[in-house]
Amino acid sequence: MGRTTAHRADGDAARLRERAAEVFGWDRLHPAQLAAMEAVLAGTDTLVVMPTGSGKSAIYQVPGTLLDGPVVVVSPLLALQRDQIAGLPEGTGAVAVNSDLTAARSEEAWQEVERGEARFVYVSPEQLAKDEVLDRLAATRPALLVVDEAQCVTSWGHDFRPDYLRLERAARRIGRPPLLALTATAAPPVRRDIVERLGMEEPRELVTDFDRPNIRLEVTRHRDEDARRRAVVEQAAARPKPGLVYAATRKDTERLAEELAALGLAAEAYHAGLRAAERARIHDAFLSGEADVVVATSAFGMGIDKEDVRFVLHAALPGSLDAYYQEIGRCGRDGEPALAALHYRPQDTGMQAYFAGRAPGHDTLAEVAGAVHDRGGDGDGEGDGADLDGLREGTGLSRKRVTTAVNLLEEAGTVTTGADGEVAPAPGTRPETAVARAEETAEAHRRTDRSRVEMARAYAETTGCRRRFLLGYFGEEYEAPCGTCDVCEAAEREGGEGGEGTPEAAPHPAAAGYPVGSQVRHDQWGEGTVLSEEGDRITVLFDTHGYRTLSLETLAEREGLLEVERRPGPDESAAS
Repeated sequence: MGRTTAHRADGDAARLRERAAEVFGWDRLHPAQLAAMEAVLAGTDTLVVMPTGSGKSAIYQVPGTLLDGPVVVVSPLLALQRDQIAGLPEGTGAVAVNSDLTAARSEEAWQEVERGEARFVYVSPEQLAKDEVLDRLAATRPALLVVDEAQCVTSWGHDFRPDYLRLERAARRIGRPPLLALTATAAPPVRRDIVERLGMEEPRELVTDFDRPNIRLEVTRHRDEDARRRAVVEQAAARPKPGLVYAATRKDTERLAEELAALGLAAEAYHAGLRAAERARIHDAFLSGEADVVVATSAFGMGIDKEDVRFVLHAALPGSLDAYYQEIGRCGRDGEPALAALHYRPQDTGMQAYFAGRAPGHDTLAEVAGAVHDRGGDGDGEGDGADLDGLREGTGLSRKRVTTAVNLLEEAGTVTTGADGEVAPAPGTRPETAVARAEETAEAHRRTDRSRVEMARAYAETTGCRRRFLLGYFGEEYEAPCGTCDVCEAAEREGGEGGEGTPEAAPHPAAAGYPVGSQVRHDQWGEGTVLSEEGDRITVLFDTHGYRTLSLETLAEREGLLEVERRPGPDESAAS
């Protein structure tokens, strides 16, 4: 670093510290926070992976008060937007633009932005799919585009919230300001996916330690559903409050909440089927301490700013360890002891595999591909093209289904979206070819999603240190025993006084050939990344076949089965 560059960096750090203290009252910034803020202030695309409760929002809030132009924050939930705005100091200026606003209030919010009175503009990805929103934002010349909860780009973009996969186009439409992506959980391959799908250019990546040592990890296996339900209720009733219980279905949330309420607890059921006002009431009751326990589907908890949650119980296997880590990270944010307990039945994997198999069907893909071809010709520039609204009108399908299908067709390389939002066929691609390729892409997504379910099952059934398994999933190496999971504690008890917990399995001699972080190629499953090593096994995330656990003994015997294409450099690590 030259003297001029170093001087400017020192100056930026000083300005950021000063602004953090003056505006927000923060006397100290974490080194990773400060490094990310400096990157943002310098106009560098930045990806930040930091645990829940570590102050990710500050990374755009502090420099946002110094930038010349509004900061657009893509936030997935209206309740989260409301909390983020409420958490800003008075006078910083922030508005949300969403479907809950009346026309008059929406126009008032836009005028605040256009007059420069609102520095922060909170929107959902669906808002950024609207031409009028993009045009008004572009006119304000945003200084920064923030994608909060960036893991949603990968976890929700394929089906649940398809507009997440169109944020790169939205960024271009509003002038392509620098991008900041924030997430609490992302394994190395997921980070690469976020960078690629957002179109980030040579981003600065800042990844902190995934471990939350104050959270005790435990799993209880149950034979039947009634026994599991009783165990969840008894544990939630007995533990210090407040706490969260995650259940698989809306019906389960209501039944568990009723049983907890019958024991005298202030328990609430929360799911997406409730009216917005009721969801907001429960959200506020939990934050204020009026609710002892919230029993919820995965719809609850994102962005919850509450430090004293003492437990997170799962009444069923989560759909992935990504979701599990995100959800258990909502307890123990004050650093005090907390519990993350999973109540598991082997039958859970069937339900989760079903949820993981969702994708547009053949008929939907055929209708959309046909409509694109009819409007856009053969991709030779002769057709008029069609935007998403035009395709919706032409097919009679919902906007969500059209967007999901277009995303899949585009990922398969069979359609393109121009800067103006017009969708056209790739040159020479017939509708039937487009559908076939999109179905192949959808099947690759299904394989990956189902493999995530299998990794969650493997966590539930592991006989080794759970913390080592969980951190290994995210590509972070950890030396067992941890002393704060049920497996290590049981091993220590069996060892008597002075027991050392779960001994770490001796690495197989072949392990040295596949370092964590290596890029590899399998003769059947293609390219992937080595995420973890556990004794005689390694776990690899393959680009098109998901997570696979491979025997090192087999790899040693079958030379060439798994080839290393690139080893991690000396400065590379899963968490840095």
